[in-house]
Amino acid sequence: MEKEAMISLLEIIDQQVSSSILGGMEETYEELERLGYIRINRNSVQHSASITPEGLDYLNQHLE
Repeated sequence: MEKEAMISLLEIIDQQVSSSILGGMEETYEELERLGYIRINRNSVQHSASITPEGLDYLNQHLE
C-alpha cells in the first residue's frame, strides 16, 4: 500500500473513532492491522476498525 493511501485511511479511521469496513477494502484494513496501526472488531456483522496508539504515532509523524 502506498504511504499516502495508508495515511489517508488512518486519518479517516481516526476521525470516525470506529470506521466501518466497506466491501472490497478488507485486504487494505488487514494490512494496517498486521502493521499494528488499527484493530479490527470482528464481533459484529459489519466489521469496524479503530486506530491504535501505534497508528496514531505513525499518522502524527507523517502529518507534521
